[in-house]
Amino acid sequence: MTTTTTSVRKRAATGSLLGLALGDALGYPTEFIDVRRIEERHGPWRTMELAEPARVSDDTQMTLAVGRALRTAMNRGVLTPKRLERPLREEFVDWFGSPENNRAPGHTCMVACRRLRDDRVWQDASQINSKGCGANMRVAPLGLAPGLSDEQRAGAAQLQSVLTHGHPTALAASDLTARAVRLLAQGTAPAALVAALRTYAQDNRTHYHHTWLGDLWTRSESSSPELFIAHGWDECLRILDRLQAALDTGSPETDPCLATGEGWIAEEALATGLLCFLLFPDDPVTALRRAACTAGDSDSIACLTGAFAGAHLGEDAWPAAWADRIEYRGDLMALGALWDA
Repeated sequence: MTTTTTSVRKRAATGSLLGLALGDALGYPTEFIDVRRIEERHGPWRTMELAEPARVSDDTQMTLAVGRALRTAMNRGVLTPKRLERPLREEFVDWFGSPENNRAPGHTCMVACRRLRDDRVWQDASQINSKGCGANMRVAPLGLAPGLSDEQRAGAAQLQSVLTHGHPTALAASDLTARAVRLLAQGTAPAALVAALRTYAQDNRTHYHHTWLGDLWTRSESSSPELFIAHGWDECLRILDRLQAALDTGSPETDPCLATGEGWIAEEALATGLLCFLLFPDDPVTALRRAACTAGDSDSIACLTGAFAGAHLGEDAWPAAWADRIEYRGDLMALGALWDA
């Protein structure tokens, strides 16, 4: 059985998108609260329950925006930067002006989307010094859509980041996040994932995607595009080292943020989301609960954990009592069905 067949049979895209939204909804009420107060309000972390109604944050909203933009672009032909940039811009601007954009959206996203709305070139809208987790909490669709080359998938993952977050670490972390989702959907064993991501980061350390990023690097203080992007990959390699050390020596009863960071920035969101998943690779609900009971950006950490767990285990990973009442379920299922077909 090929990895592609495995992905389709387990419905990895549907599982990943549902898991992302479920993690988001579970972590949304616990964001900005330390672990002690979370457990005072919601009980022991291993028994946390999904709120009623199961509302999500801007993380899921922007994931859907990226997913719809990607679907639009691919329906028009071979995925190229120009073909993707316009629907991404339109989706982000629509989200920016939506009355449903009332879920504590990130400052960087709001500033950049306001500039995109004003029809600035995206390199001028991008916040070159921001590497917030808004860059990669929404990138899962780039790991799930079939039929893309490695170059298309990486370039598009970085492009969706750079429309708002232009820091090289935001680009690298977005690329790595999409790569992790893709590897898990295709059947990579969780135990082999960190090593595979390290190899990918090392192989791409000085690869600047000129076709996708244009002259973005000139907005920075770097003296070359290679040095610009290498800074981001180096920060990601360091956080992957911290992730591996936490897996080797850490305890699931300890707040994962103590090992790999609170997740407000892109590389920490990636690492802490992965840590929660890899602590419980075959127990996805427990992984989500661990991710939601953290001192940092709990909804973004948990949404990434859910994206990884769902890509690994598929749609059946999630209890129907949760999945059936998640906000935006219809939109999530439609994208998942398209990419699982």
